[in-house]
Amino acid sequence: MAQKALTKAASPAKKSKNAKTKPIKLRKGCKVIAPKQSILVKQRSMERKMTAKINKNIEKQMSVKANAVGKLTIMKTLAEAAAEEDKKDKKKK
Repeated sequence: MAQKALTKAASPAKKSKNAKTKPIKLRKGCKVIAPKQSILVKQRSMERKMTAKINKNIEKQMSVKANAVGKLTIMKTLAEAAAEEDKKDKKKK
């Protein structure tokens, strides 16, 4: 026979009120810590501008290539702008 007195089973822990808070929305891409030195801040801003210009240029080139095949209504404005720039460049030469 068991000699020890019976004990109650452990009751489940109570949930805290903080558990009901909304989850934080995560941003896409890698984690980047903002620079604090003025030189690094200028460098970061210049890098962002260059990246934006490169992406815009790539989109123009892709729209021109796609427009050469046939009509493309999604990127039509970019294609027209790129075509006008090409015409101006040809006239200068």
